[in-house]
Amino acid sequence: MSSGPAPRLRSGLAPAVFLDRDGTLIEDVGYLDRLDKIAWYPWTIDAVRALNRAGLPVVVVTNQAGVARGFFDETFVDETHRHLSAALAAGGARIDAYYYCPHHPDGKVEAYARRCDCRKPATGLVYRAARDLGLDPARSFVVGDTWLDVGLGRAVGARSILVRTGGGARWEARPQPTLTADAIVDNLAAAASWILTNLPSI
Repeated sequence: MSSGPAPRLRSGLAPAVFLDRDGTLIEDVGYLDRLDKIAWYPWTIDAVRALNRAGLPVVVVTNQAGVARGFFDETFVDETHRHLSAALAAGGARIDAYYYCPHHPDGKVEAYARRCDCRKPATGLVYRAARDLGLDPARSFVVGDTWLDVGLGRAVGARSILVRTGGGARWEARPQPTLTADAIVDNLAAAASWILTNLPSI
């Protein structure tokens, strides 16, 4: 799957934290097709708020193949993200933007059943966010619970952190011979701590 060349970005761009959603920001409950299935990790709001306070843009990048598979539509994905933002705001935390891929090559909904440049580990979501928000992927961090997220980080030149929540512990036990994370930590709180500790060196 080709995602094309990296975009030409102007100098002086900000580092950011790109977060996976299911299994990282919130619990992975399978295909999240109802708002009442959302389950928060107890540390999520504090972790995001700490990143906010450090001045780091926090951007969610998530594969949502349930759209292509016909389990829910894009309107529901947007509704879910508004719901997440409201809950975070109530705790003084903020996601700066959400980017998602609705595609899958084996999808049942024709409009979304295709290969694309945005399904992680392809780089389309990160580069789109970088253009929209003035971010520098190479000075940024990608946090997720699968090797797809680590691969995305490597592809855009960011530091990659694998969390053990969601499927992370399972993936940690299945190391990839050509792919390593910069850090493997228990959860998003530990990832935020690692990022803040390593900020001065980027």
